[in-house]
Amino acid sequence: MGHWLERNVIEPGKLPLLLALTAFVVTFLVTRLITRLIRAGKGPFRNIETGAVHIHHVVPGVVLTVAGGFGAVSSSRYGFGAAVFAVIFGMGAGLVLDEFALILHLDDVYWSEEGRKSVEVVVLTAAMGGLLLVGFSPLGVNNLNQDEAQSRGTVLLNVGVNFLFSLIALSKGKARVAIFGVIVPVIALVGAIRLARPNSAWARRFYVRRPRARAKASLRAYRHDRRWVRPRRALEEWLGGKPDAAPGNTADRR
Repeated sequence: MGHWLERNVIEPGKLPLLLALTAFVVTFLVTRLITRLIRAGKGPFRNIETGAVHIHHVVPGVVLTVAGGFGAVSSSRYGFGAAVFAVIFGMGAGLVLDEFALILHLDDVYWSEEGRKSVEVVVLTAAMGGLLLVGFSPLGVNNLNQDEAQSRGTVLLNVGVNFLFSLIALSKGKARVAIFGVIVPVIALVGAIRLARPNSAWARRFYVRRPRARAKASLRAYRHDRRWVRPRRALEEWLGGKPDAAPGNTADRR
């Protein structure tokens, strides 16, 4: 384990990434634990309020993210400073993305159905960070031989084609596939080739006069959702807690 860490993380300068990813995940898990305890009325934790204003943890999250981000770009990938700023950035990102749904809806939807978006974004971000850590490069520019690395045109073509595949997958209503496809080219290609989801922009544009394609896309989306919706909801509730029974009811916030 020590040899792998030295060769694949420390020597390539990926230790700050590992620290940031670890801080991100740990901060999210600890934050969710605390908010669930506050929601249940257990433990010493309470909401932070200034007068009638509730201070959401996205506020210190933004401060930590900004401080860690500027500190990281002003330092090298090696040294104590880089490690410290990476941890600060990871903690801030964990606090911010834990309230991603609040930012998206501009409303306190933490314990509502809409609040599930925060958990989804955190899981996606952690997965992308893990892919970068184990060796995948953004937009699929990795595993190039010496001749290809010297050819700027090859790299630009690789980036452009893979980005196009990701855009097609996104237009087909496959946001998760498009996000992961930015890093892993094969995923973007699969998402671009397969049928679009029935309510996507691609389907509205190209399936209007293709009733068989619309029907097949609807059936495939139904089967996919029926197969994965329960496991996904179970994972989200295990990580982030069960949402309120009545959507939009945030009286018992945290």
